[in-house]
Amino acid sequence: MGCSTCSTGKDGQPKGCKNNGTCGTDGCNKLTVFDWLSDVELPGNQKAFDCVEVRFKNSRKEFFRNTEDLTLSIGDIVATEASPGHDIGIVTLTGELVRVQMKKKNTDPTSKEVGKVYRKASQKDIDVWQAAREREDKMKVKARQIAIRLDLRMKISDIEFQGDGSKAIFYYTAEERVDFRQLIKEFAYEFKTRIEMRQIGFRQEAARLGGIGSCGRELCCSTWLTDFRTVKTSAARYQQLSLNPLKLAGQCGKLKCCLNYELDTYLEALKDFPRQDQKLTTQKGDAVCQKIDIFKGKLWYAYEKEYNNWIELDTDAVKVILKAQREKKPVASLEEFTTEVAIEKTEFSNSFGQDSLTRFDKPKRNKPKNKRKSNKNKKSKRNNANS
Repeated sequence: MGCSTCSTGKDGQPKGCKNNGTCGTDGCNKLTVFDWLSDVELPGNQKAFDCVEVRFKNSRKEFFRNTEDLTLSIGDIVATEASPGHDIGIVTLTGELVRVQMKKKNTDPTSKEVGKVYRKASQKDIDVWQAAREREDKMKVKARQIAIRLDLRMKISDIEFQGDGSKAIFYYTAEERVDFRQLIKEFAYEFKTRIEMRQIGFRQEAARLGGIGSCGRELCCSTWLTDFRTVKTSAARYQQLSLNPLKLAGQCGKLKCCLNYELDTYLEALKDFPRQDQKLTTQKGDAVCQKIDIFKGKLWYAYEKEYNNWIELDTDAVKVILKAQREKKPVASLEEFTTEVAIEKTEFSNSFGQDSLTRFDKPKRNKPKNKRKSNKNKKSKRNNANS
């Protein structure tokens, strides 16, 4: 954990501040940004950038203008402009890096849509904010029960209260359009607050809820990934993956974001490979590509009508065959370009007094089951012989 309140305790067990990333230091949150310009002084006669980046619940971030010239630093809890009332958030970035982030998000610093920072949050503001957040889990359960009773094909994934507790935002996912006019009436009557419904995608829902992926680690979207790029099935084809929806889909039901991580490396490596749909013409016959290995630079071809017999070739060998094919001087056969690699046998020695590696290969001897009976029979025979 990043902050001291979330550090490990005795026997390596985590203490856990149980604030879900809203503690004062804000060091354990996934959206915390390292300000690498904090020690760099501004040139003379230049004012600091008057906008700051503020984070709210989960992955929601917004930019606000510091019109009151407050001395703000990363981790400060501030009251910001909202409609209506005010909202409470944590400052995640200040200075010139905010200008870079606003340019990245296509946000105009001079726009009137950029809100204002009212003040640093007082203890009363923080108490109201924490009390409102404690109501969210119970409201989520009740809201889902109401939606099921009204037979609405939607899923309420998360609830976010405004900092002053005057409004609650209900995040939901739905495949079709939902008529929730009656739902809002019942929500307003049940929760006694202003209701706002906001639809999100399935990937945003997975980022909010979190979970463990098939790799055994936490989901990328809930730990460090802040933007969602388009993932296509062609990314799986380039990486020679089987097009199995159960393996390629994440918890959100969409294609996994990690399919794009190594795609550029695969595309760079595939530039040296010939086209797989191109046949190799030889005097023995035409051969078709069956399989490739991008890491080893190998291709496997099989003659037509002999698909069970695969021939392993290097990329250089395939290029030579294609060059001869273009010159209309086909090679005799593909077997001329195969290279047999001698398999080295590794011998193990018992130099350190270890047991034999083949001790389990020897069959066990069948032991007599009735040893006592055999001994009794032998004694009786001896007694009979003596008598």
